[in-house]
Amino acid sequence: MKEVTVSELKKMQDEKADFQLIDVRESHELEICEMGGEHIPMGDVMENLDKISKDKKVVIHCRSGARSGAICQALENEGYNNVYNLKGGIIAWANEIDPSLTKY
Repeated sequence: MKEVTVSELKKMQDEKADFQLIDVRESHELEICEMGGEHIPMGDVMENLDKISKDKKVVIHCRSGARSGAICQALENEGYNNVYNLKGGIIAWANEIDPSLTKY
């Protein structure tokens, strides 16, 4: 499974790179904190493959990187070779990039 660090993601954002960011956390988790991107809850991903790009880099995140890692592996099994897990998830993002986010 391919991964990107939060520093790499921040650089992609700053450089306005063409990529898709997908948050696979549950809806109630978005109320606590979020970092943008498209929300597709983990349980709904396989029914929403049409919303996930095959033409550009796709970064998938969750709270810690575990759920998004599982989704990356599932998508790779579906033929996606452009998906990247956000290492450490939104916790790492809060620790290293945006300390204003609420950690949970």
